[in-house]
Amino acid sequence: MGMFWLLAFVLCQIIPTQAAVTVGGGVGINIGNAGGGGGGVWIGGGINNNNPTPSSSPVSKLSSAYTALQAWKSAITDDPLGILKTWVGSDVCAYKGVFCAGSQGAMGPFVAGIDLNHANLRGTLVKELSLLSDISILHLNSNRFSGTVPESFKDITSLQELDLSNNHFSGPFPTVVLYIPSLVYLDLRFNSFSGPIPDDLFDKRLDAIFLNNNQFEGELPQNLGNSPASVINLANNKLSGNIPVSFGLASSKLKEILLLNNQLTGCIPEGVGLFSEMQVFDVSRNSLMGHLPDTISCLSDIEVLNLAHNKLSGVLPDLVCSLRSLMNLTVAYNFFSGFSQECSKLFFRNAGFDFSLNCIPGRDMQRPEPQCSMIPGGGLSCLRIPSAQPLVCGALVGNLAVNVSSASP
Repeated sequence: MGMFWLLAFVLCQIIPTQAAVTVGGGVGINIGNAGGGGGGVWIGGGINNNNPTPSSSPVSKLSSAYTALQAWKSAITDDPLGILKTWVGSDVCAYKGVFCAGSQGAMGPFVAGIDLNHANLRGTLVKELSLLSDISILHLNSNRFSGTVPESFKDITSLQELDLSNNHFSGPFPTVVLYIPSLVYLDLRFNSFSGPIPDDLFDKRLDAIFLNNNQFEGELPQNLGNSPASVINLANNKLSGNIPVSFGLASSKLKEILLLNNQLTGCIPEGVGLFSEMQVFDVSRNSLMGHLPDTISCLSDIEVLNLAHNKLSGVLPDLVCSLRSLMNLTVAYNFFSGFSQECSKLFFRNAGFDFSLNCIPGRDMQRPEPQCSMIPGGGLSCLRIPSAQPLVCGALVGNLAVNVSSASP
């Protein structure tokens, strides 16, 4: 029951203050995080979109909601938990998983949220769902919905959270989500979407982007760093090419980025150091090469730094190992040739430090010497700040902007 009241509380914050949440048919379906996908209520980094005040009469609102939900019900072909048995009659506020808000006054009740997480429903989404123009939350994590997102979803003007994770959706990236005006939370993970990720996604005012565990391919958009999101998860796809050189130049609010288990190549760009609020940086299981940029030492809030299973080389810098918030540093399965005394101190800080299967002389569990005779990417030229001056984190933006512009054709 605790998560039910949390959802009710969040809905009270999203919809106009004079509206009160009314829920029929009991609680939502297993609201919360479980299984492969997301779920639960997103309380993110604070991008605020002002929802339009619901319009039209109370009767027409609930009538439209009835039309939408009955059309959707007819497109659901399996309901093993019997959720839809409650979807009978015109009182949509009594439907299980449907959350209404508003009093009996001038505004009247209207459907403000749908939470069918873990309902195990099989079916498709229907265009009539756009009639739910006042809905703020649509959580469908861990079902068996297939197909794609109807183009009519662009008309759901109040929708702030869309969670379609852990379903059977497929096809190209559903570009219609880019035109949902109030959206701040997008969760498409654990589906079968494929093709490129559109550049426009990272210009939209989203606070959370979860696209991991799909079949997305192609290069990372060059404007990846433009996103105001606090969390970006693109892990476990088929993305290739370099991390954009400009990454980090346009934004400094990113707290977590996960690019693990793709097919990325090239260098880790210097701009990574501009994310002063970064807490998790995971680029493991790619084919990144070259030396680590010294700018990583500017990640003063970093807690998890995972660089494992790449082709990185050089000496692990003192400055990286001395990051004060670091709780886990993983550089296993690379070609590092050494690390400093500061890195040894991580063991005494109770911080995780895995440096196995590298090329560090005198250390246990390293690569066989023949593997270390030819370092991958030895001739790779990474764009780096000239090292004549000591690194000053506060001066990074200007220096990197000059370097990037001079390197551009």
